[in-house]
Amino acid sequence: MTDPPEAVQHGGEPHDSTDTAHRLNWLRAGVLGANDGIVSTAAVVVGVAGATTAVGPILTAGAAALVGGAISMALGEYVSVSSSADSQRALIAKEKRELAEMPEAELEELAYIYESKGISPATARQVALELTAHDALAAHLEAELHIAEAEVASPWNAAFASAAAFTAGAVLPFLTAVLLPAAVRVPVTFAAVLIALALTGAAGALLGGAKPLRPTLRVVTGGVLALGVTFAIGSWLGSSGVVG
Repeated sequence: MTDPPEAVQHGGEPHDSTDTAHRLNWLRAGVLGANDGIVSTAAVVVGVAGATTAVGPILTAGAAALVGGAISMALGEYVSVSSSADSQRALIAKEKRELAEMPEAELEELAYIYESKGISPATARQVALELTAHDALAAHLEAELHIAEAEVASPWNAAFASAAAFTAGAVLPFLTAVLLPAAVRVPVTFAAVLIALALTGAAGALLGGAKPLRPTLRVVTGGVLALGVTFAIGSWLGSSGVVG
């Protein structure tokens, strides 16, 4: 396969690259997973730190939040991607069967799809003929379903990636809450978490092609609210004697 001509490239890259879009989607998912790990784990350890200065309960709650959250993220991603992959495989199998059983009807269908996009009937049929000769299944999957056979996601890969992203985000608040002295534990955790959220918010915005200021402010504001509420609840439980 030859490289695309310079007229359809920008900076040496194809103007439209499905592979690039696929990688960017995975990167955005990773950023969001890390953000979830930061906020949820930080909220737990800060809430417990508000109730007690003892390291044991903070360590226990933080470890539970980190491990439980990572497993939950992995399981949710596995189930979601498995359902999507099953649907895609069923559609691909259906398309293969139709191409084997009714090739002429499928050719007419492909020509009609291109004709409906504004291509003249003669040209649309010629496009359909050439694409069918090259790779009939790929042509129909792209034109009808906007998917590719090689792009069916692996549920296991998605689960591991989700768990890894969550864990990467959760490690920071867990370590600051467990390792730092009681006098600076909460304020340093707050600061570290807000900096990390600002970075993930900006990264997510840039990967999505948006200006980073508003998304970053939204993420940081959400983090402030989550940490503030859980710390207030933990402090109230600690001062009221509910937590000894």
